Amino acid sequence: MLWWMIALPAIAGTALLVCGRRADRVAPSTSVTVAVAATALAILNALDRPEVSAPFLTGIPLSLGVDGLSAVMIVTVTAIVTAVLIFAAGDLRPDEPEARFHGLMLMFSAAMLVTVTAQNLLTLLFAWELMGAASYALIGFRWRDEQRAASGTVAFLTTRTADLGMYLAAGAAVAGGSLALTLDTLPTLAEPWRDVVAAGILVAALGKSAQLPFSFWLSRAMAGPSPVSALLHSATMVAAGAYLLLRLEPLLHSTGWAGPATAWIGVLTALALGAVAVCQSDLKQLLAASTCAQVGLMVMAAGAGGVVAGTGHLVAHAITKSLLFLCAGAWLTALGTRNLTGLRGSARAYPVVGVTFTIGALSLAGVPPLALWPTKDAILSAARESSTALYLAAWAAAALGTVYAGRALTLVWTVGRRTTVARPVDPALSDGITARGEVTAATNEIRNHWDEEEVGTRRVNTAQALPLSVLALCAVAAGAAVLPVVHNGFARVLGDSAPTIGWWEPVISGLVAVLAVATVATLIRRRGELSAVPFLTSWLGLESAVDRLVVAPVFTLARGLARFDDQVLDRGVRAAARGALAAADGLDRDAEHSIDRAVRGIGRAAGGVGRLARRPETGLVHQYFAQAVVGIVVLAVVLLVLR
Repeated sequence: MLWWMIALPAIAGTALLVCGRRADRVAPSTSVTVAVAATALAILNALDRPEVSAPFLTGIPLSLGVDGLSAVMIVTVTAIVTAVLIFAAGDLRPDEPEARFHGLMLMFSAAMLVTVTAQNLLTLLFAWELMGAASYALIGFRWRDEQRAASGTVAFLTTRTADLGMYLAAGAAVAGGSLALTLDTLPTLAEPWRDVVAAGILVAALGKSAQLPFSFWLSRAMAGPSPVSALLHSATMVAAGAYLLLRLEPLLHSTGWAGPATAWIGVLTALALGAVAVCQSDLKQLLAASTCAQVGLMVMAAGAGGVVAGTGHLVAHAITKSLLFLCAGAWLTALGTRNLTGLRGSARAYPVVGVTFTIGALSLAGVPPLALWPTKDAILSAARESSTALYLAAWAAAALGTVYAGRALTLVWTVGRRTTVARPVDPALSDGITARGEVTAATNEIRNHWDEEEVGTRRVNTAQALPLSVLALCAVAAGAAVLPVVHNGFARVLGDSAPTIGWWEPVISGLVAVLAVATVATLIRRRGELSAVPFLTSWLGLESAVDRLVVAPVFTLARGLARFDDQVLDRGVRAAARGALAAADGLDRDAEHSIDRAVRGIGRAAGGVGRLARRPETGLVHQYFAQAVVGIVVLAVVLLVLR
């Protein structure tokens, strides 16, 4: 069943990609059917916990296995894939290559399933590479748009640079004696190889999870379709780095330095990217920055030893953020904009999306009784047990979460002062937002942003609404993790102990979240939108810094090497060639004539000797006898002389 759980999406995805546009009509139904089947197999594998392997290299097999952490992940991944593919069936435009899209999504899901079940570094590397390639293709899915294609390239090159850490880790593991590259044996490696492995794994995980200093690639990844953002860049690929750190938490803590470094990088990312999210005017950019921040809390939990807390937050965040990205995608399809100004009042115009977005945003803020409320407290508890400073920083990051979630929620429900919004009676005759009474300047500003990214359909179809409702229900149900019986049961599934959380912690955090959201809503209604901070809206200037510090020097070096090649090496080669030709010409003029004369002289001498040798050959016996006597005399003289 474990092989089939991976093989089904891999085979179906390959078939759709090979068939191309001819399979567009059947692609949505095929991909959804395969995703449902994979989800069923994932549940069975989570219960059965199988282990399988296949020979590949001598002593290094391709090995897969399901333990507690993998069981949670495979069910989460396949369920989110199913929801996203159902949404995509109603979201893609009719003229788009659906077979290519659904094929790539299935291939990505197969790679992600291998990632979370891999038992050694070799198997993990295969999946890690395929996951990155599929992500690149999906971000640049609309490749005719040069900006989108460039965004895919930026994301790919950034993550590929960090992925070199995985190869470094594999090489160090072999050098340290772990020839099978088994993940469980990495903490037992001898120094300094263990430290090198930990450093390589940490870099690869930080790059894949868009943590500092690699965070900017996730901003560029928002150029992809909304279902891609919902699956890859909130629930699966970005979470893969956090998953890997949670999986290898014993390795991090065996080094003495990697655990604290991981925890502080995670919490600093949560703080910095939380501030970035607060200032975004683009809804998808806000959600992307908040993803970096929330994954930062998972990374912090891995560094602090809170495997149960980090895994619970990963699952809750996957549900919540995929819901929010799909809501953003539904509004983008309907109104043609991602701009928060253009989306003001859209929650009232499209109530299904508005209600489900509200549930997702309140969950992201940590408001009870929704998914991220208990998991956030577990994260804070893990930070408290590790360090007081880490705990305070994590609290600040969690508080920022309530601000950006509350801001987005307020903006999509309100239009402007003294303006109310009603749901359009006939979407075909309405622009999506109809104001009662006077049309204010604020309403005109909202409408000016419609259709700025694509032409809106002014409707949300059933295929889009269905997964939103299901994910919203899951976000509500996941709030039950606050109950000790649920929390402890989840810890037993992972084979670990649950963190100790006092009854007062969820009460205080819930009250803080509610008050913070209410405060943000009140301030925006009374004083208007927050002022933009260029440093934060540009994602801390990270991409510009990379351009100046990495890209520009590399291009300068490349240009210098090209000039050296053209002006030094090329000229040297040409000069050597000209010298060789000149030497050949000289040899042709001088040496060849001398050699030819010598050969001719030898030939003439040989001819003369031949003619002399013919003279004694007369045919007369007495002359032969005389010649023999002379020869014997000469030989005798020689012998006497030599004696």
